Amino acid sequence: MHALSAFATGLIFGIGLIISGMTDPSKIVGFLDVAGPWDPSLAFVMGGAVAVGFVAFRFARGRTAAVLGGAMHLPTARQIDRRLVLGSLAFGVGWGLAGYCPGPAVVSVGMGQEKAIVFVVAMLVGMGIYDFIERLRR
Repeated sequence: MHALSAFATGLIFGIGLIISGMTDPSKIVGFLDVAGPWDPSLAFVMGGAVAVGFVAFRFARGRTAAVLGGAMHLPTARQIDRRLVLGSLAFGVGWGLAGYCPGPAVVSVGMGQEKAIVFVVAMLVGMGIYDFIERLRR
């Protein structure tokens, strides 16, 4: 049951990314290029995502178990620290340069977009390097 619900959720999310244009790097760059011919349409996508997320987190906050019975693992950190700021900057720069963020990139790989394949491979290598460095730090 959990695998089926995970698959259905991912499928709906992926279809939403395609319909909203989040898998089109030129649309993303058009949104991020506020000094050029700015495309504000993704602001509505982001606003909708924030609204859904807000409602979902409010609903989840008072629960001890997930809807399907699993444990709830909600974020507990509330501080803005150096790692959060640097990670956000790295994410934003990567998003602006490539036109992809992780979710839409994975969907684009499924659609056969070669640029997305390069992005996802680089993302996985970066995640591996980060994990390696974190293990060395501990």
